[in-house]
Amino acid sequence: MPAAPGLTRVLTRYADGRSELSLDPDLRVFVADLVRPYGLPLREDLLAEGVGHAYEELAAGLLAEALGPDEPADVLIQAFDSPDVRPGAPASLALSRSCAGTPTALALCDQGTAGAFAALRAALAYQRTGVARRAVVVLAEQTALHHQPPEPVTLPDRHCAVVLVCETLPGEELTVRQDSGAVVGRAEPAESVESLKSVESVAEEVRRQAKALGESAAVLLAAGLEVPGLDAVRVPAGQPFTGLWSALAERLPGWRAERRPVLLADFDPRLGVLSTLTLRAGPPS
Repeated sequence: MPAAPGLTRVLTRYADGRSELSLDPDLRVFVADLVRPYGLPLREDLLAEGVGHAYEELAAGLLAEALGPDEPADVLIQAFDSPDVRPGAPASLALSRSCAGTPTALALCDQGTAGAFAALRAALAYQRTGVARRAVVVLAEQTALHHQPPEPVTLPDRHCAVVLVCETLPGEELTVRQDSGAVVGRAEPAESVESLKSVESVAEEVRRQAKALGESAAVLLAAGLEVPGLDAVRVPAGQPFTGLWSALAERLPGWRAERRPVLLADFDPRLGVLSTLTLRAGPPS
């Protein structure tokens, strides 16, 4: 079978403690400038204590572990939801220097949990157009928010980074789908936007994709996504952005050894976006 973009490596790492950058006085200045137009108060207690982790420090070692010195990356895409503790330029620029090659560095944010899937879609697009032979996606989240949000938000329990390496694999079929306007696979439009984003329609679509993969499919559901009647692994709460992918890093080697197709699913209720990844393994090596 012809080679196609595939997912060759998924690595994850948790971290405790903090970065020294969390005590940098520029952090307070930077955050204050950002929130001032919206009248949001700073978390002076967190700024004084020095809480948070820089994404460059969190992911650089993991990136070096994922890619050897003779494995240059062509594209590096960093995605995050909770903000970095390092003010200024995205960590993707610094992380591009933590791996071989001179990859084009991009950053993606403000897409909730859908951002991880969007980054992976972009990486695969670079590969399919021939621009990149090897694309890398770096996901990161850290526990501190240094201002009071206007409404409650879910922050992670621990700092975490995940690295996904996309390369060509003989026979592997990797598909990422995202839908915010109509349920994927629905031939006719739904009656209203609300029905498109209902719990029932989301669960129905996840069940449809799982059924298409066959009875042996391994299904991994993000925390908070309820799909009654579907045999699936549920990711525990606590890591809203990286938890699904950390679970994939843990379980994918076993599922690949068993030649099982894989489905990942996540739904961001704030954005009404259903994101799924399906992975059909290639022939045994």
